[in-house]
Parts: sequence; structure tokens; C-alpha cells
Amino acid sequence: MDIRNPDFAPREAKLKYLDADYVVLSPGNFVRCALTGAAIPIDDLKYWSVDRQEAYADAETAYKAYLRDQGLD
Repeated sequence: MDIRNPDFAPREAKLKYLDADYVVLSPGNFVRCALTGAAIPIDDLKYWSVDRQEAYADAETAYKAYLRDQGLD
């Protein structure tokens, strides 16, 4: 993808989340946070759940998802 190309349009990627890595199922340049819906650039993606196959915008959001799943929210 070349962002200098006038036909470039941001596209949501589809990923399979693994332990410490992920596999690109459908190319794109961002994914959506499972809780906030915020766009997360692929290069900035650091937090996700392998079990729930969800991405999170930051550590605080990942912790909120953990609490939600434990019934502690």
C-alpha cells in the first residue's frame, strides 16, 4: 500500500490473533478496538486477546475487557 497514491483509501484489516503475533487474513492498515470502536493503526497494535480474538486500543482498555469477561465490571 502506498499512501502517496491518490487512489489510496484506509481499509480495515482482518487479523487472527496469536500469542505475541498475528496473521493477516485480509490486508488493511488498521483494526478496530473491540470496546471503543477506535481505529488502531496496524503499526501501533500492541494489545489483543487470543481467546476472544479482539484488539484493544491501549492497556487500560484491555484491562476493562478482562474485567468484563470476569464479571467484575
